[in-house]
Amino acid sequence: MSTGNINLFVCGDVMTGRGIDQILHHPCKPVIHEAYIKDARDYVVLAEQVNGSIPRAVTGSYIWENIASEWNKRQPLIKIINLETAITCSDHHWPNKAVNYRMHPRNLDALSCAQFDICTLANNHILDWDRAGLRETLRTLDGAGIKVAGAGMNKQQAMRPAVYPLSGGRRLLVFAMAATSSGVPSAWEATAEQPGLYLLQSFDGQTLVQIKQNIESYQQSGDLVIVSIHWGANWVSEIPESHRAFAHYLIDEVGVSLIYGHSSHHPLPIEIYRHKAILYGCGDFINDYEGISGMEAFRGDLCFMYFLEFDCQFLELRKMQLVALQIRRFQLHYAASEDMQWLLDRLNNKAFKHQAHFYLENSHTFRLEERFIQEGQYHDI
Repeated sequence: MSTGNINLFVCGDVMTGRGIDQILHHPCKPVIHEAYIKDARDYVVLAEQVNGSIPRAVTGSYIWENIASEWNKRQPLIKIINLETAITCSDHHWPNKAVNYRMHPRNLDALSCAQFDICTLANNHILDWDRAGLRETLRTLDGAGIKVAGAGMNKQQAMRPAVYPLSGGRRLLVFAMAATSSGVPSAWEATAEQPGLYLLQSFDGQTLVQIKQNIESYQQSGDLVIVSIHWGANWVSEIPESHRAFAHYLIDEVGVSLIYGHSSHHPLPIEIYRHKAILYGCGDFINDYEGISGMEAFRGDLCFMYFLEFDCQFLELRKMQLVALQIRRFQLHYAASEDMQWLLDRLNNKAFKHQAHFYLENSHTFRLEERFIQEGQYHDI
């Protein structure tokens, strides 16, 4: 970490359940309740048909072993992920839910070995195994010392941030919320008496004011504030104007430094607005989608490690690097050169006139162009 700066790692959705859970050393019962597949092991078979044999009974480090050197080299102060998997042995699935993601609690080393600090839980899979599954997820993460945001035993807990102390008495606050547009059932919203998520039914003015009031009730001078938001449909080509307006409001009115968006299953363009970062969609970081056909044009197998550095005094973005990866055999690998160019074209997509631009820094890393950090040249170029 540079002197006086706060170095963070974030990534796309972490989906270590279902097929991936089945290759780990303590898999859940393989039964799932999906329309076409009833046994989670079938997702392993599909992946093997595309990319070759996958070992069984592996430790959690198997997923990250090819890219762990990036964390070791860059030493981010805090690692934040959006966990789209219930950590539970519960056999009671949410009725009529199309997908059932769960990972056995004894496979928690898939997260702990990577030393993730904060899991955001406001998404459309964390209650796949009902409220019993959510309760066990919360207990398991708490027992491992991993902070959570976006879900809790009641509404107050779901709305409170994960708090991480920084030097000089400063703090990092991570708030997490989900929009119903991402496929979250309305019934998953936490209430005063019932476990659930911090759920947004809309982005109207009243909702924005309530979010502002909630953040300000925790916010202190000097806090670096991150808002994690699970929003929008899967497999999209455009960023809704409502998402831009939401992000700009939080930066303008609340002083949020990073909008950490996800749900799309593939990376979306990035905007730098008033020296703050808006990640509209970080894609998936790990999933069991290999062998599932239909959306190949979006290249959901490609993803990034997002490394961001913020100034400690002004809480503004100073540097951003993206390490390009591919999901293969339920592991992360560095992306091939031809895939690097494809990703660069997506990041610098001219169809979205507000996006930041990146350049190839080395064989597997993109870097944000300096002009997007300099005063007066940060947005609407």
